[in-house]
Amino acid sequence: MKTLIVNQDGSLEVKEIPKPRYHEKQALVRTISCGICNGTDAKLIHRTFKGFGPERYPLMLGHEGVGEVVEIGAEVKGYQVGDKVLLPFVDPDPQQYGSLDSAWGAYSEYAVVTDAAAYEPGTAPGHAYGQTVLPDFVDPVDGAMIVTLREVLSSIKRFGFKENQSVAVFGCGPVGLTFIRFMSILGVHPIIAFDIFDDKVQDALEKGANYAYNSKKCDVKQVLHDLCPDGVDYVLDAVGMLPLVNQAMEYIRDGGKICCYGISPDCHMELDWSKAPYNWQLQFQQFPDKAEEGAATEQILSWLRAGIIDLKDYISDYFAFEDILDAFARLEKREISKKGIVYYDGQR
Repeated sequence: MKTLIVNQDGSLEVKEIPKPRYHEKQALVRTISCGICNGTDAKLIHRTFKGFGPERYPLMLGHEGVGEVVEIGAEVKGYQVGDKVLLPFVDPDPQQYGSLDSAWGAYSEYAVVTDAAAYEPGTAPGHAYGQTVLPDFVDPVDGAMIVTLREVLSSIKRFGFKENQSVAVFGCGPVGLTFIRFMSILGVHPIIAFDIFDDKVQDALEKGANYAYNSKKCDVKQVLHDLCPDGVDYVLDAVGMLPLVNQAMEYIRDGGKICCYGISPDCHMELDWSKAPYNWQLQFQQFPDKAEEGAATEQILSWLRAGIIDLKDYISDYFAFEDILDAFARLEKREISKKGIVYYDGQR
């Protein structure tokens, strides 16, 4: 099969490697699609993703995949051939791949899913609880977007956002817009969004923000305190901007929380809470718990069934796997405005 590799110098190449092996509690899938992650993929390419030092490269990339089951292990109970399954991975395998490591590896033509139903309750590997079967009404190419959607929904629960609480959102890319849409559905109010691009400011309003501003064209502190004189309940960093942590100290109310989503490019900073209220919290949500992510799937599907959300609202670009290097060149140039989806074998 072919897979996308990032080398230690950050260069990308498509390489031919053996199909992954699978054991009796796993299934082999043929990849249908994989979402391009503006955060994880880009940080891995730039060698700034926590836990992936230079000794781990080269790496297979990709973590937002959908695959169709083509073979099943002898003890598999929860998958059938033909099922479309979220979150397939290709693990490192020194016998098959030598020193080639994996950053989940879903930009591969084949991958593996693990069947939680083949294990005693509560004993399956954590990732198995996120490898769920898609219903027939979901387009499996667009279905890769569900990985991001349920990561966000599970993070909203972790952060504790509640209805009629105020949130200032910084960053209106695919993740930020998803937070805004879901918070709007859940009754969080007011939602005040900021970005540095006018088109994304407009996107935020369309997704349910009550107010949205270009942060380069306004006094953010003044805007927030005009709208919420005592400060906002939450500040959400949806893009991984560590300087925002210190800036947000002046934005939150007493007892408020600064919420940081995703892996930051740096894992250290100097905190200055001299301008913060006396009581405040800082929470990082860096990696979704796969059981929580899997549990969020049904809520996402129910919103899709009811027409409350539409996957295509979050997707701006589609790329054939043959064009994946061009797709990442465009990502580097910031030419993918929302989510880019890589598809395989003429699926579109």
